[in-house]
Amino acid sequence: MSEQTTEDGDGGGATIDALLAEHRTFPPPAWIKKEALVTGTFLYDEAARDDQGFWARQAGELLDWEREWDTICDWQLPYSRWFVGGTLNVAHNCVDRHVAAGRGDKVAIHFEGEPGDERTVTYAELLDEVQRFANALKDLGVQAGDRVNIYLPMIPEAAVAMLACARIGAAHSVVFGGFSSQALADRINDAEAKVLITADGGHRRGEVFPLKPAADEAVASTSTIEHVVVVRRGGNDVEMVDGRDHWYHELVAAAAPDCPAAAFDAEQLLFLLYTSGTTGKPKGIMHTSGGYLTQVAFTHKYVFDLHPETDVFWCTADVGWVTGHSYVVYGPLANGASIVMYEGVPNHPGNDRFWAIVEKYGVTIFYTAPTAIRTFMKWGAEEPAKHDLSSLRVIGTVGEPINPEAWMWYHVNIGGERCPIVDTWWQTETGAIMISPLPGATTTKPGSATFPLPGITAEVVDEAGAPVTVGGGYLTLTRPWPSMLRGIWGDPERYRETYWSRYPDRYFAGDGAKLDEDGYLWLLGRVDDVMNVSGHRISTTEVESALVSHPKVAEAAVVGASDAMTGQAIIAYVTLRGGADVPIGELREHVAKEIGSLAKPKTIYLTPDLPKTRSGKIMRRLLRDVAEGRNLGDTTTLADASVVDEIQRRAADTPAEG
Repeated sequence: MSEQTTEDGDGGGATIDALLAEHRTFPPPAWIKKEALVTGTFLYDEAARDDQGFWARQAGELLDWEREWDTICDWQLPYSRWFVGGTLNVAHNCVDRHVAAGRGDKVAIHFEGEPGDERTVTYAELLDEVQRFANALKDLGVQAGDRVNIYLPMIPEAAVAMLACARIGAAHSVVFGGFSSQALADRINDAEAKVLITADGGHRRGEVFPLKPAADEAVASTSTIEHVVVVRRGGNDVEMVDGRDHWYHELVAAAAPDCPAAAFDAEQLLFLLYTSGTTGKPKGIMHTSGGYLTQVAFTHKYVFDLHPETDVFWCTADVGWVTGHSYVVYGPLANGASIVMYEGVPNHPGNDRFWAIVEKYGVTIFYTAPTAIRTFMKWGAEEPAKHDLSSLRVIGTVGEPINPEAWMWYHVNIGGERCPIVDTWWQTETGAIMISPLPGATTTKPGSATFPLPGITAEVVDEAGAPVTVGGGYLTLTRPWPSMLRGIWGDPERYRETYWSRYPDRYFAGDGAKLDEDGYLWLLGRVDDVMNVSGHRISTTEVESALVSHPKVAEAAVVGASDAMTGQAIIAYVTLRGGADVPIGELREHVAKEIGSLAKPKTIYLTPDLPKTRSGKIMRRLLRDVAEGRNLGDTTTLADASVVDEIQRRAADTPAEG
């Protein structure tokens, strides 16, 4: 890697410095190209000629429609409607049609519980359970257009609940099982949900974590919940409120077995998914049915080069996040794939649990987060080496930019230097993957998401909105896409202000990005994470990548802290690989060598771990608070709150200059 000069966009407006240069390239392996669904540019060429016609072909080929649409896309900026006039049923597309086609005996879900228990759910069994639970929901008074909250562990009943809601036209709002009762209550109240589906508890880190008590606490501060459905999973004692609370297994056993899948409008609200907002009030992102299902089915098929008759697909995300919605439930099941669903953490009972699961089920496609990959690096290559990972064909990353060295570690130790890596960029708001390589068609570069997918138009612009040809800027989307959010629940003005006010006529993703001289896109993280150091706008992602490229570093988080001399100073928190030791000065000089002295951290703290949410995201807000000596805010969403205490202690003991 070498230092790269910054080039402004054509308009000469201020932008983000592009510092890291990556020149390693990996063409599609010949063995992948031999069977790949796409090896050339035909999909890109078709979409470039007529993007709406392209998406209409995908909708027609990938999904069953009760009634075909009249209009492909009605675009009234900033609102889009797709396949207007068309009707379909999402659950029918994910389950019924596969059974009707004679594939009822095919495995839909390989479930692995953290304690080691397992269940195999075929498409025929999934259809039976979905129909019965859909009838149970109707018996509880749920109608089309109602909202249902889901607060469950990673168990098959979570997918059943989502599909049962879709079957009867009720919108679901899934809340991650690690969230607090207050977070659950906020989401129930905003959506005015009628029913809450939860569990007694689930398994995590070798223990049962109770969910029902948090659900009860949440319902106590809401006014719209009429019924609570409880799945028995943890076996922990819970209190059941007579008349309000119902055991899931009893409802399903008593329900009628047949629930015809009624067709709903393509713009029927499928789900709300809440994402954090800068105001502190979560935003209820709205996704509808026809366009969303079209794009998640398309991206799942082509980004992962899916061959449903032979592939076993494992996306490690929780259904509480959009990745779980799109690539655990709706995309894979719409395509008739067999998926793996795992309940627990990757290090129980040992640090090799994920690789044991890959070996056990013959996983062929594996999709996880860069945060997880860097954790695996910290644990050491000997953990995956314990297992036969030769079943893997395609591996992917999601959730944040991946450092080039983490990409290389993944390539070597998980992919066996033979599997293409699909580094994907998308958001809760986009609904489906937007920027990604295609395994048989794209030459990849470590750390680059490469190019927008067919039918997606992305552009990097400078502060003034002028296109950037080479260098850093702001990622925008210039054309509507089928799975785009339809708004923020109950707050249309916030939708317009949040996503459409920064640049006229285009969606601003909130992410920084850069284009290299070959036209490859590199994500630089949230623009909130750009530091202003002596007039240079430096992405935290690039400094973190430089640190992780040191052979003894497993993970790094970088923040900007107020500094009287430079405006902001770069503060780094670094976790070393197991047993490693390295002088702080060596790390600072390594950054200077990789991307330039202006990016050299002022202070580096060595820490055994980084503060992360239960979904694995690094909480840089807390690290900024530590760096600037402020009182810490809410830490309830952290996987391990003691990590912050340790970082504070080390910060207090570290000299100011590191």
